[in-house]
Amino acid sequence: MATDSARAGREGAEDEMVCVGAISGAHGVRGLVRVKSFTETPEAIMGYGPFFDETGAPTFALAFSGGTKGQLLARVEGVADRAAAEALKGVRLYVPRRRLPEPAEDEYYHSDLIGLAVVRADGRPLGTVRAVHDFGAGPILEIARERRGRGGSVLLPFTRAAVPEVDIDAGRLVVELPAGLLEEDAPEAEDGR
Repeated sequence: MATDSARAGREGAEDEMVCVGAISGAHGVRGLVRVKSFTETPEAIMGYGPFFDETGAPTFALAFSGGTKGQLLARVEGVADRAAAEALKGVRLYVPRRRLPEPAEDEYYHSDLIGLAVVRADGRPLGTVRAVHDFGAGPILEIARERRGRGGSVLLPFTRAAVPEVDIDAGRLVVELPAGLLEEDAPEAEDGR
């Protein structure tokens, strides 16, 4: 249901910068870096370069050269040794939204979902989508709760059963909470305690 990146349809969306991967460290001593791809098919990242930094400045020309342990290997233009490659660890790789394919029906880029209002099926507000995670068993929404001034978050599987409605244009999604997921809202104490 979810793929990493961003959405079309918003004003200025074609100019939006979307994070498609990150440099996760050095590989070897000759300046190769390991790249973690955030695209649905990891190898798809190879077709989206050149890459930009968070400010939108063109920064990274990568030449991909295979993979190892679920990550891709790449040579970064101007990086020739391990120390320089290691210095890039954590750098996120961005591309303009217009380079990405439109998501299929019932697919959403993660950045489409982040920030959406979350309401229960009965219309009561629950919170806002803070993040989308995938630890291997499918996407999970992290929802920042709106609950009488108290913070916190709840994790909800991003499935059709749990999230029957996603309305990007309206800026919200509707959820059906599994029984027992949330503690019942405690009534306010009447005696001031």
